[in-house]
Amino acid sequence: MLWPLAGAATMSGEVPDDLVRAVEATLFAAQEPLTREEISRHLRGADVRGALDELARHYAGRGVHLVERGGRWHFQTAPDLAHLLRREKDEVRRLSRAATEALAIIAYHEPVSRAEIEAIRGVQTARGTLDVLMEAGWVRVAGRREVPGRPTLYATTPAFLTHFGLGSRADLPGIGELRAAGLLDPVDEAYAVLMGSDEPETREEDEQEAGSA
Repeated sequence: MLWPLAGAATMSGEVPDDLVRAVEATLFAAQEPLTREEISRHLRGADVRGALDELARHYAGRGVHLVERGGRWHFQTAPDLAHLLRREKDEVRRLSRAATEALAIIAYHEPVSRAEIEAIRGVQTARGTLDVLMEAGWVRVAGRREVPGRPTLYATTPAFLTHFGLGSRADLPGIGELRAAGLLDPVDEAYAVLMGSDEPETREEDEQEAGSA
């Protein structure tokens, strides 16, 4: 099937063209965010760039938005309406301090090894800490560094960007923004080192991940 060019009959008019509708249906039915290439393959190689732009404009003022996070497209609830869909939970499970610090270090310095994470944190990182982040889908194995021992390298995933509402790692906040938001307490040392402004203090801490999520 030959798809008409997106924009020939746009969603700003009476009826959207067939390609725009096909892209919309593909994204709506997808179980996870899709790259532009994946959408194109699903639609027999059609150029979907114009259709995605058209859909993003169309949904900009509606209850759901079409957004791109880490090169992947998906629909999400408009930020100002998100509170309407939240459900109260009996138990709120949070990342431990160790997992939070490890995730921040990976996000700002990826790809990094466990030894590099430990050097920044100033304390050993339990195996369960990285397992928790990988099970959450936020961290992945990104290969091995070509040095003696060939240590495993870790990096963030598109799901990390999606969960935290980031278009790319370039959208990560700077040290000033984190401090202004009050996010540098009690992990000030870790974040300061991330931005190269301080040295970590060696400390002892409980690395048990029983309360992690």
